[in-house]
Amino acid sequence: MDTTETVVWSAMLGGLATLAAFALADALLRRSMAAWRAFVFVAVTGTACILLTGLTPALLPDVPLRAIHMLQNSMGLLSGALALSYLGLWMGVAAEDRVVRLTIRCGALGLGLAACVMAVLTLMAPPEQWHDLLTATAVINGFSVLLPGIAAVRAVALGDRLARGILAASGLLACMAAGLYARALHFDLGMGAWVLTAICTISFFMLGTYLGLRRDRLDRRLKRLAGLAQGEDQATGLPKGSVLISKVDDAFWRNGRHNQECTVICLHMRNLYELAATVGHHVDQQILATLSARMRRAVGFRNVVGLYHPRCFVVVISTDSKTRLVEKTLQRLHYLMAKPLHVTGLDGSNHAFVPRFGIGALSVNTDHADPVTVIDQAERLALAELHAPDSVPTQVPPLTTG
Repeated sequence: MDTTETVVWSAMLGGLATLAAFALADALLRRSMAAWRAFVFVAVTGTACILLTGLTPALLPDVPLRAIHMLQNSMGLLSGALALSYLGLWMGVAAEDRVVRLTIRCGALGLGLAACVMAVLTLMAPPEQWHDLLTATAVINGFSVLLPGIAAVRAVALGDRLARGILAASGLLACMAAGLYARALHFDLGMGAWVLTAICTISFFMLGTYLGLRRDRLDRRLKRLAGLAQGEDQATGLPKGSVLISKVDDAFWRNGRHNQECTVICLHMRNLYELAATVGHHVDQQILATLSARMRRAVGFRNVVGLYHPRCFVVVISTDSKTRLVEKTLQRLHYLMAKPLHVTGLDGSNHAFVPRFGIGALSVNTDHADPVTVIDQAERLALAELHAPDSVPTQVPPLTTG
């Protein structure tokens, strides 16, 4: 390794060390699980990248070569498994369809097992086979790079706009992995290729950190609104009117193309205006802001959520594993939406509000269903539950008429 190449990899090491230091400081200050996950990701994956550059023997000459090759053959696969696991948490695989769930979970499990196998093989193999083992590791990682892209494409199709950033990160990851493994396998691609690899590596970590912080900030904001909405008179930000109808119609059409069912859930708030006479009508917005945040927490970021009218929330769930997801969503809705909340009057006084609501769910298995008709039927089911509070949420057979 000549001096110029050493400078390039050392600069990359400095960038990764800086990112890791910021991630550690953030984790120590915030003390949240998401912040600690970000630090572990940067530390583990960054270490795997440095091991492939060839800097380790120069920086740590006393480390045995077998240990270095063992780490090269296992750390990359382990960091891939870790990245997929964190991506699953970021996307919320529990609320995803079967394609995303299998891609994330099976991919992470397979990479984790492969990391263990390659570590054992490297410890047992003679030195002349280390190059072949590293080649096998590079091939496995090459295939694993495709998995985040597949999951991201599916998430975008399901309506997660932020997942578009994962597509860009997947491209940077592909360039990073190709360059680093080419360097580890002693391919002479020229100084330009090594500089590009270092740039893609730093860019990948910066983009990944940004996406993680962005999703974490959105999630914390929803939790804050759901838990403490006192004194805030904010709009819900939910689609309504023709925009909502258009989004519901798009969800019907998208699921119809894939021969999948979707479920429309209506939550009718019976006592929304209960405090209006004594506190003022401005509290309605405080109540709706809190309830909309709770609704988002219950159903996730990807499903359609809207306000049919001030008393009626609408949710459209699109998934392969419909029955189980609908049951869990209804349970979460009943749990979160029933919690008391506090509103603030014009005089600064606090008032408790206990939501009283009914929930109705209606399955749809056609892309020609009329959104207004389906929502109206689901709302009637919600109203029926209001008159039978001890019954479970009503769900009728799938709607098949156009």
